[in-house]
Amino acid sequence: MTKCARLIPTVLILCAAVAGAVFLRERLSFEALAENREALLAYRDAHFLWASLGFIAVYIVIVGLSLPGATIATLTGGFLFGMFPGTFYNVLAASIGAVCIFLAARAGFGATLAERLQGGSASRLQTALRENQWSALLIMRLVPALPFVLANLLPAMVGVRLLPFAVTTFFGIIPAALVFTSVGAGLGEVFARGERPDLGVIFSAPVLLPLLGLAALSALPILLKKRKKGG
Repeated sequence: MTKCARLIPTVLILCAAVAGAVFLRERLSFEALAENREALLAYRDAHFLWASLGFIAVYIVIVGLSLPGATIATLTGGFLFGMFPGTFYNVLAASIGAVCIFLAARAGFGATLAERLQGGSASRLQTALRENQWSALLIMRLVPALPFVLANLLPAMVGVRLLPFAVTTFFGIIPAALVFTSVGAGLGEVFARGERPDLGVIFSAPVLLPLLGLAALSALPILLKKRKKGG
């Protein structure tokens, strides 16, 4: 495959992301969900299987093409399907979408960039990440400091393997998915009061501290490995 051909998936994703930011921001918003909630609930009640499959497919497209609305999609999963299977749908769709954009980035510029990161701090960072892929990737998912799209692209840039990326993505986003799905599951009351959900709950102490604790446990193998080398 030529270099230009490998860039096609990445270019398509970038074009879709820009077009989505311009044309779909209002359609993939909390206001749009509030306006269409009755129709969505009616369709779910009449066609549960198709509603489930359709929701998962739309969520995969949103994440895979880096469209705006991933958070709204997670809330919608909780609103329509409750904590279960809503959380499972959200985690599954987000993971598949993340794998899609990871593969597209790796096929496009990731492999070339990984080869060029030779020498200096960039090479050391690449080596450190490769040696501690599982722990580093899991920390990246658990701590809500890095935007989701960057957490999909950066591993592709440094040559991370697909299996660690996919597994750590699936399990690493479960805690945050549980939080946002629970918020979505309570949207009925929020709609009744004419309010908006508090999405800052992810940064509240009862939620953030356990996430940081899990991240610390994930970092333990890295620290033990460094201590062993130092000893």
